[in-house]
Amino acid sequence: MSSTLFRTKKVEQSILDTEEPEHALKKSLSALDLTVFGVGVIIGTGIFVLTGTVAKDNAGPATALAFVAAGIACALAALCYAEFASTVPVAGSAYTFSYASLGELPAWIIGWDLVLEFALGTAVVAVGWSGYIQSLMENAGWTMPAGLGSREGADAFGFDILAAALVLVLTGILVLGMKLSARITSLVVAIKVTVVLVVIIAGAFLIKGDNYDPFIPKEQPVEAGASLDSPLIQLMFGWAPSNFGVMGIFTAASVVFFAFIGFDVVATAAEETKNPQRDMPRGILGSLLICTTLYVLVSIVVTGMQHYSELSVDAPLADAFKATGHPWFAGFISFGAAVGLTTVCMILLLGQTRVFFAMSRDGLLPRFFSHVHPRFKTPHRPTILLGVIIAILAGFTPLTELAALVNIGTLFAFVVVAIGVIILRKSRPDLPRSFRTPWVPVIPILSVCASLWLMINLPAETWVRFAIWMAAGFLVYFLYGRTHSRLARREAGEEQPSMGGGTP
Repeated sequence: MSSTLFRTKKVEQSILDTEEPEHALKKSLSALDLTVFGVGVIIGTGIFVLTGTVAKDNAGPATALAFVAAGIACALAALCYAEFASTVPVAGSAYTFSYASLGELPAWIIGWDLVLEFALGTAVVAVGWSGYIQSLMENAGWTMPAGLGSREGADAFGFDILAAALVLVLTGILVLGMKLSARITSLVVAIKVTVVLVVIIAGAFLIKGDNYDPFIPKEQPVEAGASLDSPLIQLMFGWAPSNFGVMGIFTAASVVFFAFIGFDVVATAAEETKNPQRDMPRGILGSLLICTTLYVLVSIVVTGMQHYSELSVDAPLADAFKATGHPWFAGFISFGAAVGLTTVCMILLLGQTRVFFAMSRDGLLPRFFSHVHPRFKTPHRPTILLGVIIAILAGFTPLTELAALVNIGTLFAFVVVAIGVIILRKSRPDLPRSFRTPWVPVIPILSVCASLWLMINLPAETWVRFAIWMAAGFLVYFLYGRTHSRLARREAGEEQPSMGGGTP
């Protein structure tokens, strides 16, 4: 059985499967489209919220260094993603990469993980977007009817109609085609980046040098019961994260890392890229570089405008402008955050549908979902199914406590992809690689270590929920996926390998 669980799918066969007419996605994306997608999904509420949280609690003005550290950790993973996405330009991202290097069971595990990660991520972002929109409506004197707005507590009953409506509208846009999605994303990202740049430029004139003293505050122990007091770290190492000091910067990096989540979604669009060998590395690395630069500049500005000890946790940028006598920027920043979350939601939904589509095309999920729309050439069936499910999830379910699953799922994918790069270099040294991760195996090993370090900073409860979801995934695989896999059917002679250009 072990040989069947770890059977790999050749890269050449994965590419041939994408050429079957009824399963072929339309290639319409450029390097610019991919970069815009990356910036669109990375920049969300993190840049408007996390800066104040970690500056006040962990790093002070050195928050800029925390963003640099988190950006380096992401860059290590991004280099691994860039090699895989350009070498195996097939929908599915880490799932497809794992199938080519680690085997079917690891591929299923990571695919199952990504489906949860993107689903919860989309729902959480939709609820956050709804909150911003309702805030803007209230400022204009409009109030949502009782029971149709966001829920204020875990026990509050109601349906967040705005969150659900956003998911359904974005589902329709994704069904209509990737190029339309790219155009809408480009427009929204332009608005979002403009808002961020205006905040940086305007805030730069309000900086006071005294607020940077001290740049790295003196180290303090974390108070008992603090939110960053990870039981897992204490169990493994016997100590808890630090507030401030040099170690406080690294503790902050584990928090602000989550503001970078999303660049890996770019890899899910590899199959729909005109020249993936050239454009995928540019899109992945370019979007990460742009966002890291913006994050560092924002953190420098906000900690210079107001002393880190006085920053608010909920809306540090907006409140910093209020404190300096410029309240107009508060509404402007809320508008930018609301606009920004639109693209985050759409691209997360895009990523999930492509992973689901790839798993379906491989037979690990019902093949019914692997057929593309005859006109739009998009995976309309999984897009509609998942869009409706996530809309209901966003409308009914309080997701605050489950949001951390998005983080652990992403880091788990980073680990798998980095290991996959090392294995595929050994097993397929002959494979053409237009982009090669430098210093293999050093870079992938460093990526694994950085991801694991950030994972152990997460609360123990997150690990328990993650383990439960993975256990459910094993059950589904052994009851359905293992016997319905196209690779298994081909090995048994029940299906001929695809030759491209027609139905096998």
